[in-house]
Amino acid sequence: MSNNDSSWPSPANRIVNLRPNSPVRHLEMVILRIYPQRLVVSQQFTGHVAAACGRDETGIVGLVLWGSQVNDVRVGDIIRIESGWCRLREQSLVVSTGRTGRMSIVSRFGSH
Repeated sequence: MSNNDSSWPSPANRIVNLRPNSPVRHLEMVILRIYPQRLVVSQQFTGHVAAACGRDETGIVGLVLWGSQVNDVRVGDIIRIESGWCRLREQSLVVSTGRTGRMSIVSRFGSH
């Protein structure tokens, strides 16, 4: 297989290449775990938030699910984050869609 095969994501789209305080243009991962949701009330956001973690072939990363994402995503789903962000929290990388990014479910666990 050549290095120009467009079916493979570019290296910047891998967890191993994420950097703190950097945008996440495009990242796909499988959801490994979703922690209990909590209600957040602030000037910037009011709604449910849940921590989660996901992985690709290169590593594991934390994930913040906001609002409807909390109920939409399930363990085992493959999700895509576009125009999100990456931050460092307690010495671990965490990604999120933030205010302007998008998350979509690429493949639902158990679906064919």
